[in-house]
Amino acid sequence: MEVSSHVQKRSLDSPDERRPAGAGEGRVINLSGMSFLHMTLQPGWKWSKDVKPLAKTDSCQAPHIGYVISGRMRGVMDDGTEMELGPGDFYSIPPGHDAWVEGEEPYVAIDVTASEKWAKPS
Repeated sequence: MEVSSHVQKRSLDSPDERRPAGAGEGRVINLSGMSFLHMTLQPGWKWSKDVKPLAKTDSCQAPHIGYVISGRMRGVMDDGTEMELGPGDFYSIPPGHDAWVEGEEPYVAIDVTASEKWAKPS
């Protein structure tokens, strides 16, 4: 990781990249050699509906490590293991899953590992 010798500040208002994903969007910020993916996924968003056509894989192949700011997400791994995430949860999810927004509140999270693959056309 490249560490800067001065303070750096970035805003989500001017991301390095925006990735539309059906009923959601990811904004990528690159800072000091790291990439952060800020995801806002609306109620009704589902990976297999909104991202699968872009990724062209049977399940999400992006690893995820991050933090949930608001909303709820449920998901299932390719092996059948189920997961549920909510506000205040830190998470680590390996590749090979489907996930969807649960409830009527948008799901908002910061992910530090998925920016290379998430909702990026292959």
